Amino acid sequence: MPANDPGKNAAPPLPEPLRVPVADSHTHLDMQSGTVEEALAKAASVGVTTVVQVGCDLKGSRWAAETAAAYDAVHATVALHPNEAPRIVLGDPEGGWSRQGAREPGGDAALDDALAEIDRLAALPQVKGVGETGLDHFRTGEEGRQAQERSFRAHIEIAKRHGKTLVIHDRDAHADVLRVLKEEGAPERTVFHCYSGDAEMAEICARAGYYMSFAGNVTFKNAQNLRDALAVAPLELVLVETDAPFLTPAPYRGRPNAPYLVPVTVRAMAAVRGIDEDTLATALGANTARAFGY
Repeated sequence: MPANDPGKNAAPPLPEPLRVPVADSHTHLDMQSGTVEEALAKAASVGVTTVVQVGCDLKGSRWAAETAAAYDAVHATVALHPNEAPRIVLGDPEGGWSRQGAREPGGDAALDDALAEIDRLAALPQVKGVGETGLDHFRTGEEGRQAQERSFRAHIEIAKRHGKTLVIHDRDAHADVLRVLKEEGAPERTVFHCYSGDAEMAEICARAGYYMSFAGNVTFKNAQNLRDALAVAPLELVLVETDAPFLTPAPYRGRPNAPYLVPVTVRAMAAVRGIDEDTLATALGANTARAFGY
């Protein structure tokens, strides 16, 4: 499609509905166009009957909790994203990371205050998880990694204390994420969102009982490592997500993503696993409910 083609920004068509309902284990409705009602109705029309709305900063986490309280089909997770924590401490003079604009450095005290608010939100019954937290060595450099790791460790403690699921963002940081989980002791339920490791790491996660959630990038031509991981991951530990509005599955890569596109990824995953979509969907629905305790 030519770069100047207006269709590149158009919402992809509705996929054929799934016969067995599933959940989108990780989405950002607050970053998508349209209303929550529209997004949920569109998703439900193709068999995506539940979504996990994920917070990335204080504003987004409050919104996630409020939205989950208002809609039975929505469950919330709350956190400071791994790239948010160092910007709270060190500042963000250009305002390039988050939707909050330019910020002055707040130091450790500001991070402590923000973590206290996440702790408060995590206690709410409609909040099923703490995340997305973790480590991101792609967007945060050496100067921010101390704050990032401190925040990650704090989120692990909050999740364990409240009995909530830990949702991990791991970008270019596999070894360090696994190290911190081992040092701190992972919560009973831990989900690697947008799983990005290889088959060897999938076997490590499986031995630890960590859930692996696969997003639309499992369909990308250059993502054989993800398909290899999916092929060896125990079926009972596999989840599906959109991470919408990001990571739209092929053949719609680059266009807006939303929960209603989960069936596209489910069918691609079923092909990788060599099982029929109903069998996979049944497992995905049960796994997500178990992973998030709803």
